[in-house]
Amino acid sequence: MSDCLFCKMVSGAIKPNTVFETPNILAFRDIHPQAPTHVLVVPKRHIATINDLKPEDTELVGEMLLAAQTVAQQDGIAQSGYRTVLNCNADAGQSVFHIHLHVLGGRALGWPPG
Repeated sequence: MSDCLFCKMVSGAIKPNTVFETPNILAFRDIHPQAPTHVLVVPKRHIATINDLKPEDTELVGEMLLAAQTVAQQDGIAQSGYRTVLNCNADAGQSVFHIHLHVLGGRALGWPPG
């Protein structure tokens, strides 16, 4: 997707602050962090929303969660706690239509999120 911000990051056209990468996943720091750790985990293949996932994407979504675990361990927040969030569509707060998992931590997080 030539106009997708995250696809541009995956292709290298835009250089994110990368913290973790595999052949299928890119994880980078959010430019507007909502917590001391705020990393976005994206698949390198464009999938617009959770609603667009297919059964064959099961392994990819699992890899996204394992990447979140790695990010939390690297940032030293795995034991104290962290939140993972997948937003789907505008009413849920999705602003970039390429699925992405937020990893937030480094401070106490309230509930409900707001």
